[in-house]
Amino acid sequence: MADRELFGNRRRTQEDEYFRRQEQELIEKLQQRGREDATRRRMAEHAGVADEEILRDLQALGYTPETVMLLHLVPLLQMAWAEGSVSDRERDLILEAARARGIDKDSAADRQLGAWLTARPSDELFETTLRAIGAILQSRPSDERDASQKDLVSRLTAIASASGGILGFGKVSPQEQQLLARITQEMERAHGAPPRSTRTISPDS
Repeated sequence: MADRELFGNRRRTQEDEYFRRQEQELIEKLQQRGREDATRRRMAEHAGVADEEILRDLQALGYTPETVMLLHLVPLLQMAWAEGSVSDRERDLILEAARARGIDKDSAADRQLGAWLTARPSDELFETTLRAIGAILQSRPSDERDASQKDLVSRLTAIASASGGILGFGKVSPQEQQLLARITQEMERAHGAPPRSTRTISPDS
């Protein structure tokens, strides 16, 4: 009888411990999800994009609320890396664009930009970022979209000329021409396509 009671007590203790662990794991998952949702809301505010799918993709690529302001510089990086390396002139032009966008020296965003100037980002980062820029442009008034596209194309052309065209006397390389055309098409598609139905992050979600 005593042995059965001891066995029963031990079993109940093990079951209680199991359910406590399960409950703790559930609480931790909910807390982690809450932190991730809060981070995405901050990213949405800083980036100006509310598409949750895109925000999740950007978060998975390592963007944070402190570095998501680099979004509009990534096409410039992609152009600078088009021929396999970033020249000093290209680096200067990108840093100039960063300062114009309010990215301070030695900030988290500036350090991330420096890392991307040193080591080429992944194709996935380039493509996902371009989709995010397109989504942002879709949500802007037409005059603001036009101004943003013109500024981007102007800076892309300057970077392409800095590497492919020596002091303006050479031609932009075929790789850069192709990339410029592709980015321009993506921006024009964002202008013409109606916003797709997406689930967005609300302040209370």
